[in-house]
Amino acid sequence: MNKILVVDDEKGVRHSFRKILGRCGYDVVTAENGTEALEKAGSENPDLVIMDVTMPGMDGLETLRRLKSGNHSITVIMMTAYSTSERAITAMKYGAYDYLTKPFDNNALISLVKKAIMDRKMSTPVTFDGIDDEEEGDRIIGRSPVMLNIFKRIGQVAETDVTVLLRGETGTGKELIARALYHHSKRVNRPFLPVNCAAIPETLLESEIFGHEKGAFTGADTRRIGKFEQCDGGTMFLDEIGDMPLALQAKLLRVLQDGCFQRLGGKELIRADVRIIAATNKDLETLRDRGRFRDDLYWRLNVISIMLPPLRERRDDISDIVQYFIRRFNRELGKSVKGISPELLKEFRKYHWPGNVRELQNIIQRGMVVCRRDILSNDDCESPSQPDMRAAKTEDVRKILSGAVERILQAGGTDIYREAVSDFERLLIEKALQLNNNNQALTARMLGISRNTLKAKLER
Repeated sequence: MNKILVVDDEKGVRHSFRKILGRCGYDVVTAENGTEALEKAGSENPDLVIMDVTMPGMDGLETLRRLKSGNHSITVIMMTAYSTSERAITAMKYGAYDYLTKPFDNNALISLVKKAIMDRKMSTPVTFDGIDDEEEGDRIIGRSPVMLNIFKRIGQVAETDVTVLLRGETGTGKELIARALYHHSKRVNRPFLPVNCAAIPETLLESEIFGHEKGAFTGADTRRIGKFEQCDGGTMFLDEIGDMPLALQAKLLRVLQDGCFQRLGGKELIRADVRIIAATNKDLETLRDRGRFRDDLYWRLNVISIMLPPLRERRDDISDIVQYFIRRFNRELGKSVKGISPELLKEFRKYHWPGNVRELQNIIQRGMVVCRRDILSNDDCESPSQPDMRAAKTEDVRKILSGAVERILQAGGTDIYREAVSDFERLLIEKALQLNNNNQALTARMLGISRNTLKAKLER
């Protein structure tokens, strides 16, 4: 359960946050002033701090500065009563993740909290190789020559400010490499902010990256500070850069060239010193030749290129990766699985892994959920190299569902299709949550949907 520290001198505000966020499953602790906030941040180790700017005694900005000086990685959202307040911008420069304008919409609050906690996870340290310990956190597993060369390249370029382009198929670990570059850089004490160019609607992407002024477009009720402004002095990870619209590519190019940009709807020229790490699973050369990716931006991004190999090209690493995921899911699921059967490991080494490490992770996770012994075997994990087995299981499911469908149709009704689909979806999600002890991240991965999609379905 994620822990959130709420800091506000008004008792009613603290109570409201405890009620709203507690309803969403968060563990909420509170403080009524800056001094108490510093004490609780040290003792409670919160995943997120939400703090008012205006407080008697030590105000929110000074508290933020002290919090960041003691723990640069702590994530803080500031609250202000004035949407155009320069204090909100100052808070961003001090390292705040974002700010809320009072009074705020509950849905906007919950959405921002979820996003902040997800982004914080991306900023957790990344270590190399499959060391057998119980530390939490992500690892880059690999002892094959191709992975050792990548580790070497990270060491060569991490401390420089050059732009790095990460390339490779989906699921090869580009996000982990980006985080490793950040954690071994001289900017590690400044923000690391990810932006998925494919996940954000085109109409909102420019505002997300560069910010906007009040009234810039319909619905822009307040000024928004964009990622570049928040990330001054830090590192920005532009994932799926091949999906960035052409118009936005031109604006990004300008920032890379002279460090200047304007908020959407604004006239002020803003400077930001940001290192860019970009990633793509697309062929940028083909996109460039077709006029869908700017040639000048291509060369700006492609200063240092790191190609991540698919899992089928480093099969010797599969055993270590499996053991890492077993240890990880033992912690998350409360299991005590010791290893994998030789027969299943042999199947894993023969398979071509189109989904790469992410596909292997999902298979191990599903197997761990149903495993009742101390060894993972073919009985727990569907063997990926045996399509006939998968087809047989699919046919069994079809037979079970066929009987249920027949009974539904015989019962009749005025809205059979909608009700049947809704009921099945509800049962599927409820069972998956039950198997994963109500862990939404694990449930989303099991169902093969994004966490945001799962949350939206749960809210409905």
